Amino acid sequence: MDPNVRYRRVLLKVSGEALMGSQGFGIDVAVADRIAADIHGARQLGVEISVVVGGGNIFRGVAVASKGGDRVTGDHMGMLGTVINALALRTSLIKRGVDTIVLSAIAMPEICESFSQRSALAHQAAGRVVIFAGGTGNPFFTTDSAGALRAAEMGASALFKGTQVDGIYSEDPKRNPNAERYDRLTHDEVLARGLAVMDVAAVALARENHIPIVVFSIHEAGEFQKILAGGGRATIVSD
Repeated sequence: MDPNVRYRRVLLKVSGEALMGSQGFGIDVAVADRIAADIHGARQLGVEISVVVGGGNIFRGVAVASKGGDRVTGDHMGMLGTVINALALRTSLIKRGVDTIVLSAIAMPEICESFSQRSALAHQAAGRVVIFAGGTGNPFFTTDSAGALRAAEMGASALFKGTQVDGIYSEDPKRNPNAERYDRLTHDEVLARGLAVMDVAAVALARENHIPIVVFSIHEAGEFQKILAGGGRATIVSD
């Protein structure tokens, strides 16, 4: 383990939009490969890594509900999208020689293993990257909430949220270039100010389990391992 490493075991939340890259839909393989390279680089520091993937590049359950459809069915469709993304990211990691397993909250044994905390910890102890698919397995919960839940179950020392920008801002910096950027916040400040970095349930769950949230740009190659090694640019949310 590199002596400069801040966190020994982390969970990385990767959004579906990140995997989409500049495309309007689906998976940009070049982006998946780059994220896999970042995970590989972080592992070389000696860090244990698990991953939760979103599915917004393929389907969003709330889109069904907004048009009068059934939210539960829509969320189930979104969960299937996360499985597609998890398999794609696993493929990119395997290409780099990184032993990786996909565990789904929804049983589909012909495609991947089913999630249990016991098996997830065993796979991680065996040196594998564990990718969690299917969200929490329940409708009405986002993959951000799944990220906080799995981070707690895995005993992660930090939850890394890869976003489109390099931290948390008072407003969307792409819309307001004068938005204030924060280096450090508490979980309570994020909730009180309504900062839309993760949903309320995810932040509250991280707070209750004393898990720092590290918000950084997923699009900056190498940034993940830079932050792990004590450098880089991110906003840290902690107690």
